[in-house]
Parts: sequence; structure tokens; C-alpha cells
Amino acid sequence: MDLQSGRFYWPTTLEQTPIYPPLSGDTSCDVLIVGGGISGALSAWALAQHGADVLVVDKRQPGSGSTTSNTGLIQYAGGKSFVKMVNTFGEERTVRHLKLCEAAIHNMEALSSELPINPDFTRRDSLYYASYPEDVAKLEQEITLLKKHGFQAILLSEEHIAAQYPFRKPGAIYYYNDADLNPVRFTAGLLEKARSSGVRVHANTEITGKTFEHGKAVFYTQNRHRIEARYVIFAAGYENLEVKRDKNAVLSSTYAVVTQPIADLSFWYKRTLIWETARPYMYMRTTADNRVIIGGLDKDTEYADVRDSKLLNNKDKLLGEFGKLFPDIPVKAEYYLAAFYGGTHDGLPMIGMYEEFPGCYFLMGYGDNGIVYSMVLAEIIGDMIATGRSKNADLYLQTRPKPFDKRRKG
Repeated sequence: MDLQSGRFYWPTTLEQTPIYPPLSGDTSCDVLIVGGGISGALSAWALAQHGADVLVVDKRQPGSGSTTSNTGLIQYAGGKSFVKMVNTFGEERTVRHLKLCEAAIHNMEALSSELPINPDFTRRDSLYYASYPEDVAKLEQEITLLKKHGFQAILLSEEHIAAQYPFRKPGAIYYYNDADLNPVRFTAGLLEKARSSGVRVHANTEITGKTFEHGKAVFYTQNRHRIEARYVIFAAGYENLEVKRDKNAVLSSTYAVVTQPIADLSFWYKRTLIWETARPYMYMRTTADNRVIIGGLDKDTEYADVRDSKLLNNKDKLLGEFGKLFPDIPVKAEYYLAAFYGGTHDGLPMIGMYEEFPGCYFLMGYGDNGIVYSMVLAEIIGDMIATGRSKNADLYLQTRPKPFDKRRKG
């Protein structure tokens, strides 16, 4: 899959990239993880806590796929609102999901402090503003649910926004204690920590064949090496869909730019994460070296050539949108990219378990908060493999009731 194109910023922030050798012979393990990006690294870490014998393989160098185009916003609230999620899944299930995401951010913060490579995890608040006056009523409904269930957020008026930012918007929800990080450094640090716990990591090792026999999976590499595993986690991001397509998964395209370093960011209140109610929405964040990342302009296309043909035009549009909010700050795009972006029709990430893939888990942390989702799913899969169960697996298994099931019953 042609995942992305452009000029990528995150790899330039890793001073010394860990090098992993290709698999050089036949081997066996408790758990084979296919994919060495964010979700694969989180899975390796989670299983290492259970003492499993884990092998990670990646057809590239780990962390060089979609991880390089992830913009590293860490939030529990997603593109599908709390209100819409409740209408789809019910209040109990939605709150449980959001609480798991909130807990994942806390766990990610603690984990980041233990990694041998600093992932620049930083707590940030988020400003979610109404793109249009009619969106304020939706924000009022949202804040009511957030406060009911103890989430830390407040509703801001147009005057409150203008008092802190150099722009005016009809209203906004201000979320406390979200975060941002560097996804490439986070992935590299996770894999190094996992490797120190005995996890084996192999780059340039592509899976080209598989069989299932006698209660185990047997996978083959491009060099005809054989890997026997009791369990397999497909953690290959959007490339999971090349192995098993799920009708709930949807693939589209997105764009982002990273500016030159900006000397003075004092104009940006608390360097909050910024996003909006419009769909598709724009979002913005800052980096550890004082750059600005601006992303969005999502397009409903799965064709890489169509996606890439819009890159230069969308680069200019993203800079223009930043200029509308912060007109006194001249910026230019030093890095810019077009990439595939995955989501689900019902708004929740997925753990796929399919009859034709016995002993296999497909980790699909698809959605606006992919890193957070991947951490939640990696921990659940780790528990399922190590103990045989997880009390929260029902939220994310692909067999969960879909929205249309509820409508049919009604």
C-alpha cells in the first residue's frame, strides 16, 4: 500500500535511529506481531509485561510506515461527538470507552517517562471551537454529558475565546489535560524498552505466506524462513486491510504541514491543541522545537495518485487557514505530506477476530485518536492472550452490534 508521500518531519527528530536486523532463520514464539509501528510497539510492550516470548517483524524499518505521518495529538474525545456516540452505542458503553481513552493517556504519560528515548510527551489542553454559530447548541449538549460523567472540560463563550486567542469564534469546549507527543520517538523508545525485556525485533522481514495447523500459526517470510506462533497480532495499521478487509473500516486521505520554527509562541494560549466542529475539520498543535503542525482537509479517496495530486494545493490551504487564526505570524511549510487515514463507520476502533484466522487479532486503532486507541486495544489484546479474557473487549470486537442493527429492531 502506498501509505503516504511528501517531506516528513518526525524522522529528522531521531538523532540515532535504532537498527534492527532482518530475520535470518526459522524461529518460534508465543506471539508474533506483524508491524513495528505505534500499534505494534504498544502491543510488544503490553505483552512483555505479561512475560510472553514476543517476536516483532516489519517489512520496512520499524516506525517508518504511517507512524511518520501521525501528527501526535493525544486526546480522549474523537471526531464523533459524545452525543452521537451515545445515540449509537448507549451511554454506558460510550462512557466506558471514553474513560478507557482517558486512562490510556495517563498510562502513556507514565510510560513515556520510562522510555530510553524521550518521546516529548507534554500535557496540553484542547480548544474545540464552533466553526459556525449553529454549532454552539451541539457544544452545549456535549458539555452537559462531559460534566455529568466527570470529564474535565468547560464551555467558553465568544468573549472568553477572544480574551485568550487572537481570533473570535461563536463558542468552544475547552478540554483539560490532553497531550501531544512525537510518534516516531515514542515508537522507537517503546521498541527499545520492549527489546530490553526480551522482545525480538526484525526489520525488512515481510510476511508472504501463512498456514494454520495443530493449534498454531505458521508464517513464512520473503526469504522462506518459517515462524511458528501460538498467537498473532496484525498491527500493520491500514495495511491490515490488505490482509483482511472489514466492512466497518473506511479509508480516506488527509494532509498536514509542519512549519519552520517560530521564535515566539506566546500568542498561542498555553500552546493548546486546536480543532473545530466543521467536517472535515482542521487541527493545529505545536512541537518541542517550536514548529506548528497544521492538518486536515480530509478527502474521501483511497487512490494514492488522487490523494497526492492535491498535496501542493492543500499545503497552501492549510497555511491559509492558520493565517486566518493567527494573522500576525508568517509561516511557511518546511515539511508537508499526504497520507491515508483510516476510520470506522460507527466511530469506535476495532479488534478483529475472524474464523479464517484462528489465534489472530487484528489491531485496528482507526480514528482521530489513533495512538490512544492503539494503546487501549494493545492492553486489551495483551490481557486476552495472557489471561483469556478482558472485561472491555466487548466494546471493540468487530462483532459488536452496528448502528443499523438498532434501527432494524426499532
